[in-house]
Order: sequence, then C-alpha cells, then structure tokens
Amino acid sequence: MRKLSRRAILLGGAAFAGGLAANRLSSDLPSYDGVTWIKPTGAEGTLNDASGLSETPIAKHLILENSRGDALVGALRDEIRLARTAGRPVNVSAARHSMGAQAIPRDGHAITYQGGFVEPNTEAGTYRVQAGTTWAEVIAALDPIGFGPKVMQSNHDFGVAATFCVNAHGWPVKMGPMGATVRSFDMVLPDGELVSCSRSKNADLFGQTMGGYGLTGAITEMVVEMERNTRLAPKFEEFPAKEYGTRFIEALADPGVTMAYGRLNVERESFFEKALMITYRATEDQSDLPAASGSGAMARIASRVYRWQLGNESMKSLRWWFETDLGPSIGDGVATRNSLMNEPVVTLDDRNPDRTDILHEYFISPERFPEFLELCRKVIPGSFQEFLNVTLRFIDTDPDSWLAYAPVPRIAAVMSFSQEMTARGEADMARMTRALIDGIIDIGGTYYLPYRPHATIPQMRRAYPRAQAFVAAKRALDPGLVFRNNLWDQYLSQL
Repeated sequence: MRKLSRRAILLGGAAFAGGLAANRLSSDLPSYDGVTWIKPTGAEGTLNDASGLSETPIAKHLILENSRGDALVGALRDEIRLARTAGRPVNVSAARHSMGAQAIPRDGHAITYQGGFVEPNTEAGTYRVQAGTTWAEVIAALDPIGFGPKVMQSNHDFGVAATFCVNAHGWPVKMGPMGATVRSFDMVLPDGELVSCSRSKNADLFGQTMGGYGLTGAITEMVVEMERNTRLAPKFEEFPAKEYGTRFIEALADPGVTMAYGRLNVERESFFEKALMITYRATEDQSDLPAASGSGAMARIASRVYRWQLGNESMKSLRWWFETDLGPSIGDGVATRNSLMNEPVVTLDDRNPDRTDILHEYFISPERFPEFLELCRKVIPGSFQEFLNVTLRFIDTDPDSWLAYAPVPRIAAVMSFSQEMTARGEADMARMTRALIDGIIDIGGTYYLPYRPHATIPQMRRAYPRAQAFVAAKRALDPGLVFRNNLWDQYLSQL
C-alpha cells in the first residue's frame, strides 16, 4: 500500500494550483475561451484520495480552474465526448476527500474543479455559485455582507457541488443535509445536454443527484440558501452517554439553539460512558461582528492533544478533561457563526506517513441511541484500531435524496480512527466495519457511503432500500455508463 498522509494529499493539491503555471494550455490540452485547463505533474497515471489507500489508475487528469457559463459547458461536453469515444468513464471532483475512490474513474478521465465565483442575492437570501467553489471561498464572499452558508460540510476545504453530491451535512440545527438548502442547479448530462433541476423542475433528477456521487452528470452552477451571520455563545453540558439521545432532542426544541454537537469519551476502560453536549445561542450583542477567522490558539492546542491520544489512554482522559473542564473554564467560547464553520481539515492533520485517518459515520434514531452505544462497546474496543473521536450531530428528515441516510430524523455519529497502513490494519478495519454496519442496520440505522468500501453488497441493499431504483434510473439516463467511479464499480453495478 502506498503510504500517504491526508496532509500530503491536501498540500499536494495546493501545489497543483500554485506551481503549475508553466504547464497551462500545453499543446495536448484543449483550449476554450474563459477556461484554463491545467495538466498536473506528479505520479503518472494514478489518483488517490484522503485515505491514501485508493491509488487508482486513470487515463487522464485535468484540473479545470476558474470557469463558468458557456465556456465551462463546452469544455465539459468535449471531455465527455472524448471519453465516450475512447470507451472510458468520466468523474468530476473537488478535494477527493472520500476514502474509497468514490471520486475517481478507474482508467478514465478525472476532472478536478478549482476556484469559482459567488454571487449573493440578499433579497432572495441565496447565492449563485460555481460548482467547484470551496466553502472557504463562500464564507469569504458572504461574511463581509453579514451572511454565511446556511448548511455546509464541517470543514471548509471542499467544493459546494461535491458536498451536494455526497449529501454531506453540517451542524446547524434543526436542519437536514446541505442539499436541503439547494434551490436549483445546472448540470451537463452524460449525453451533453445542459439541464436545470430543482424540486419543481426535473425533480427526480434533483433527488438522484443529491447524494448521487456524481453519477448523473457534471454540475456547473448552483443556487443555494444563505443565513445571517450571528455572534454565538456555547453552553457545555456533561452527562451519562445513555441520556444523549433524549437530551439532545430536548435541547433542540429550544428555538434559540442554532448550532449544536456532542462528543463521547473514548478511553477503552470507560468507553462511551460519558457524553458532552455543546449548544450555541445568539448573544445579546450582535453589533460590529468581526471578520470570519480560522482556528484560534485553543483549537491549535486541542489538535495537538487530539494527536497525542494515539496509543495513550491517559491522554484520552486528559483530552476529555480539556474539552469538558479546562476549555470551557478559560474562555467564553463566543464566536461568530461563520468563524465556527471556517475550519480546514488540516487542523487535525495526522503527520504520520505510517498511519492514516479513517472516518466512519452512522445514522441512528435518537430513541435507539442506547442500543448504538451498546453495539459500539461490543465491537470497537476489541479491534486493533486506535479510536480518536466521535462527534454527534442532528440530521433532520431528508425527503429528497434517492440514497437518503436520514429518512427520519437521526443522530449522526462521525467517528475517526487512526489505522496502520498495513495489510493487518486494513483487514481488521474491514472486519470491524462490517460488524458495526450489521448492528447499525439491526437497530434501524444507516451507514454513510463516502468512506472505505468495506460494506458487503447485501448490507448496502438493506441500508439503502432505494439503491436498486437509483441504479435503474442511472442506467436509463446514462446507458453508456459514461459517469462512473468505484461506488458504481464495486457496489451499485452489482445490484
């Protein structure tokens, strides 16, 4: 297995953007008015993702930078045509933060969006955005006029359309996934047609694309809802973990709570016995809001403590004390809504080429949260994996996506493991993941699709009952199967 840290992946992407001006518009690349193609250097013929475990052969990788309108549509149409003629798949991505090649077309044409534009409409409470625009760019554009994203992914490095296509969520409450805030989008279909989709126009295609992992076409622009920026103050509450489901829902019944999340303790001896709930409410003073910032000193200290947990049970206890006692006691935690969301992935960088951070995510109805805790206590501590963190968020009902993970309101448990970059580590992770998924499905929950491809096909059928209908719609829309990735190759094509 190739050893590659998440930091190397992210910084490698930055190097592509900053250091390849000499390669732009080389003779073997297409040229269009208003479009810049960049042919990246680096490992020839492969792409990887945030896991470092998904090195995949590709035929072509093009980075599409700062483009819009007819020029973008024309460029995408030509690339789709070239791929179809060569009998190769296409996939469009941004940060490739997925962990099982869900954003990589094997032996195909990989297109990476970079840069874009943000056009606010304060009267409508929306903004128009190019598909590859990152959340950092959205915040930078909206913050000066007193607005911010209504819902975004929990880190700001990712593309807006990519967030929609993986149906990612955030921690504003009480909200569904980010797609719940999308009004409409324009997309180039596999046959090259440009269509507009909303909940009233091409509604089925809207729902297939939301959480459709780029298998329905290439989004070009979106209209998304925005929210007033506010100054918020946190409230910290620690209690037995078994009470979390009930107490979280009770807290969210307060209309003053606009953002909220939770944590569980991760020491093996008392695994998942304690919970911390953090709720945010607007302060009385909403004047002179400061510009959106990134990580403060406390966040940087917390990130180091987070890393020191590796193989150190005492440090896991220290981190719990840091989050529940020290942190709340030495600072008021007041911050703007935009600043709270304006966080890069690199804050929790592993900096270890022999290990990789692997995410899991499970969605559980609040009333079944105690069963979720019991399942995790049975499965996780007996593994070889280093468990570092779990964050708990609320997801409201998602009525739109054909591959919805929240057909009813659910608690999302986002888990972070540190895995050895070894065959032993990978085999143990696969075993543990399948055991967790079986248990989650048995209590009526769902697992999230963008992570390591360890689930079985029967597990996917059980967790996503509309998957076969999605596959049928995909085959009708794209009979040549031009848009493909590993989620299709390994799972959906087998349904």
